[in-house]
Amino acid sequence: MNDTVRRAQDGDQAAFHALYQAHVGRVFALCLRLSGDRGEAEEHTQDVFVRAWQRLGSFRGDSAFSTWLHRLTVNEVLQARRSAGRRSNRLTLTDDAALLDRAAAAPSPLAGDLEQAIGRLPPGARAVFLLHDVEGYQHDEIARLAGIAEGTSKAQLHRARRLLREALGR
Repeated sequence: MNDTVRRAQDGDQAAFHALYQAHVGRVFALCLRLSGDRGEAEEHTQDVFVRAWQRLGSFRGDSAFSTWLHRLTVNEVLQARRSAGRRSNRLTLTDDAALLDRAAAAPSPLAGDLEQAIGRLPPGARAVFLLHDVEGYQHDEIARLAGIAEGTSKAQLHRARRLLREALGR
């Protein structure tokens, strides 16, 4: 286990700040890709590091600290999405293909830009696409993280890929 991580686990705030500085860029980028909104990504990033400080004692060093923090980040963003969905009573992950199509139907002049096209995906499809195709998670892992069925994960990935092909004119 890294000495900086060990010192942070012992309560050394300077060591935790060093971990923050080393990882904040990657955490923010992941939050931004998953949320599609800069303001939300900033909030999620703060929440991730608060959680990291609270849960640092649970890091055993079985994997790299960055791997542990990555998983914590994904969990935080998806948990926030589930909570927001319950509060606003709207769907973020769904089996309804028509809902996904309607949500992504608005054309954009930036359709050729992959990042913009990903950002226009419905939230659930975007999350599944990023977790599977960008971050390398398997469908069973995505299902557990997102609280959806494995088949829903597969269907949303298929839908996301189709919507991206359409948006990019391929």
